[in-house]
Amino acid sequence: MQVRIATPLFSYTGQREYVEARGASIAELLDDLDRQFPGMRFRIVDEQGKLRPYIRVFVNRTQLMRLDAPLKETDEVHILQALAGG
Repeated sequence: MQVRIATPLFSYTGQREYVEARGASIAELLDDLDRQFPGMRFRIVDEQGKLRPYIRVFVNRTQLMRLDAPLKETDEVHILQALAGG
């Protein structure tokens, strides 16, 4: 499936905004991304196995917070990073 990557993670993907990955769940998708782009998963998931507070995962434009959320091959996944500052 096609995955849109947040700009701060482009250094892992060779500056590509879109990559292909596989997985029956968000967790499996992140494992595949980490296999292809080592170190990426740690930037998305913390040591307790939860999404980092500044990361948002959207599947078909719906935000999902559970790593066990199921995916279909036809889903469109966006991994976004929230911005903060003032």
